Amino acid sequence: MKNNIKILVSGGGTGGHIFPAIAIANQLKEMLPSVEISFVGAKGRMEMEKVPLAGYSITGLWISGFQRRLTFKNLLFPFKVLFSYCKARRIIKKFNPDIVIGTGGYASGPLLYAASKKNVPTLIHEQNAFPGITNKILAKSVNKVCVSYPNMDRYFPEEKITITGNPIRKEILNISPSQKDGIEFFGLSQNKKTLLIIGGSQGAQKINEAVIENIGQILELDIQIIWQTGSNSLQSIVDATASYNEVVVHEFIHKMDMAYAASDFIISRAGAIAIAEIIAARKPAIYIPLPSAAEDHQTKNAMSLVDGKAGLIVKETDSITELPLTLKTLVEDDKLQQQIIDNLESFSYPMAATDIANQVLKLIEDK
Repeated sequence: MKNNIKILVSGGGTGGHIFPAIAIANQLKEMLPSVEISFVGAKGRMEMEKVPLAGYSITGLWISGFQRRLTFKNLLFPFKVLFSYCKARRIIKKFNPDIVIGTGGYASGPLLYAASKKNVPTLIHEQNAFPGITNKILAKSVNKVCVSYPNMDRYFPEEKITITGNPIRKEILNISPSQKDGIEFFGLSQNKKTLLIIGGSQGAQKINEAVIENIGQILELDIQIIWQTGSNSLQSIVDATASYNEVVVHEFIHKMDMAYAASDFIISRAGAIAIAEIIAARKPAIYIPLPSAAEDHQTKNAMSLVDGKAGLIVKETDSITELPLTLKTLVEDDKLQQQIIDNLESFSYPMAATDIANQVLKLIEDK
């Protein structure tokens, strides 16, 4: 393989697309220290901030999603696609990549399509059990499709598929703190079981409402809580739990390895990366999927675990009434907890970033 390998990566719109893209880039950098990696994103989206923070350059395309109702933005959509495709072609010509990688999001569409038309090797990674529209469209033209769940041949050509799982942060993949360390970090009791509540980086309003509505009933289970609320709910939850020493509230948890280490049970949304981290941490969890997620993919993510007896699910619409009952069942049933922990093994892909990177390198070698 030549020394001056150049790779373009595109993934954005949400952390679920961006952070796997960065994890793949980091792994490739570790395996090929001299590799040159650059990103392409959508102007105004969060990748334009997050990618430079990770140490990579990024170019923005004028692209956005198609609205499901008649709006002025929809009238601009065809022009944005054409404009972005032409710019993507210029980026590819100038950068001259050996391969182009996409992890979903608006910008990956025109970039990977342009690359395939120029016979540049292409690979996409799909994080969810139900693929996004960009990856479904690209699957016909790319060389390789890395997926995170089995039975994805319903959506992608079977001969292109490799199951790799989702790449996640190394500190979560190899959690070094002990549970004792985690409990001490959050200033909680070593004699109680611990529930971790995470609704995503911004928190989850409906999860917060369901928990606060039932906080007394939940604490009657003789457990303590580490709660990431997000910014919108922080003050109301701080006020509502001020009299409970068993509840530790954070707007955002920066040391998630400590939080996972401390926890015995988890309540979470069902985004692909959240699930991948919970699987890596080997914790029994109750998932409350975000019903407004594209194509309801969070429900499909959660159901893949539920069907494998590796997790529990509560619908958001039923969360106020059903969450305390489901949590009581989990907390009081040691056999159920162990069954979930044992069954998480079949969903675990600890070498995801390495496996994807190896697929990338194989495509480069074979071109």
